[in-house]
Amino acid sequence: MDITYFHSKSKPMNLTPQELLTGDVRLASLPEIFTRINEILNDPKSSAADIGHLISEDPGLTIRLLKIVNSAFYGFPSKIDTVSRAITIIGTSELRDLILATSVIKKFDTIPADLLNMDDFWKHSIACALIAHILASKRHDEDIESLFVSGLLHDIGKLVIYTRVPELGRETIARKKFNNIDLCNAERDVLGFNHAELGGELARMWKLPDLLQQTLQNHHTPQTAESHQAETAIICLADQIAKVVELGKGGVINGDMPKDQALWDLAGLNPNILESTLQEAEQQFEETIKLILYDNAA
Repeated sequence: MDITYFHSKSKPMNLTPQELLTGDVRLASLPEIFTRINEILNDPKSSAADIGHLISEDPGLTIRLLKIVNSAFYGFPSKIDTVSRAITIIGTSELRDLILATSVIKKFDTIPADLLNMDDFWKHSIACALIAHILASKRHDEDIESLFVSGLLHDIGKLVIYTRVPELGRETIARKKFNNIDLCNAERDVLGFNHAELGGELARMWKLPDLLQQTLQNHHTPQTAESHQAETAIICLADQIAKVVELGKGGVINGDMPKDQALWDLAGLNPNILESTLQEAEQQFEETIKLILYDNAA
């Protein structure tokens, strides 16, 4: 490999996030059931019973959702055995978020193994999602399920790059390695934009809520978010924590925890909650992996 190639100051490709997302049927639309649930939620004449009936038409999804709401992730004291009961307890928008979280994984199953270890990718994403969920709960946020989804999907732009333009993806990885720069800068050098900006554009194309659009696009620079800066800062913190903590292995820490007080302040949190956050995340990690990742493998 010619290392000097990656030190060149070549001009980024004349490509936009919108162009990269155009023409791929898998990316153009969300899972049908998610779209139909959105339509029901946006219809003032609809009810929770309508959503329950729609979900019940998909036995696999019904089983998966009931497993999640009965898991330690929620910690409800009594068993929830129907979708309608789940909707009553966690709410329709929260259930919609969980459907999104369990459906998107299936869209990305053709990425070359030499580009990305998908198992490691989703484990990091789930760790980020869990930590974000716990941090948000300590702020008593109302949108903690949305933050779980934000954490799960925060790096989805990488998957789009590796799916749509794998050779350019390889170049970004090589530039990162040989130029000793972070991946966002390498992506900008090669593509003219980074995976976070691409993820935000995908969220807009899918017409996801503004919170998801902002957190995906700005999770490396939460201060630049046009709205939901505190929530975006939580995703940024969760991402940084998940990168240095080995959940599922006793919470071993291999790196520095985020110490930027301005970031903690923007999130509305105190770093002294780290220990309890990691304990909770460690307790829930393996079960959440099985619920979100391996239940989607079939």
